[in-house]
Amino acid sequence: MKISILIEGKTELAFKPHLNRFLTSRLAGNMPKIKFISYDGRIPKQDKLKRTVINLLDDGSNAVIALTDVYTGTDDFKDAEDAKNKMQQWVGNISQFYPHVAKHDFEAWLLPYWSVIQKLAKHNKAKPGNNPEEVNHDKPPSRHLMEIFESGKCRNSYNKPRDANRILKDQDILISARVCPELKKFLNTIIECCDKSQLIG
Repeated sequence: MKISILIEGKTELAFKPHLNRFLTSRLAGNMPKIKFISYDGRIPKQDKLKRTVINLLDDGSNAVIALTDVYTGTDDFKDAEDAKNKMQQWVGNISQFYPHVAKHDFEAWLLPYWSVIQKLAKHNKAKPGNNPEEVNHDKPPSRHLMEIFESGKCRNSYNKPRDANRILKDQDILISARVCPELKKFLNTIIECCDKSQLIG
């Protein structure tokens, strides 16, 4: 099984080894070959997205997943469902294509590890609510991470790829999936392509 995942940038790319570690523990004997295709800020839209998906499938991918932020700095998407619906409309009726979102940006999936973030930032700033994926456009999760790092004693601002990797190191992705429905859906799409008996309940 070969799965291509379209991602927006280096932060999501830092997620790959941790995703692979999680999948290896869950899909023993059925581990897919995952290829992350990183874009500089935005995955393709409209006809370009459709051409990209078709080319990847023609090149041997069994499935293509598009992972976009809902918060893109533009008005492209009203919410998670709108983003997924638009990507599906752009690509059309291709059963091997799966649109997914990080709501409102990838950093929402890091917020469940707030105690780790506090240690890295060297600051005790309070966690921004109990529902990571409801931290919204007005102040997206990445902004909260930037603030705690810049307020803390670590002397560094939040660096997306570096600190995403540090936050996720040795962490159980299921902790985040249990409180982040969009992450759970994303993980289950990959799992379902390989072994439906291992789906996250």
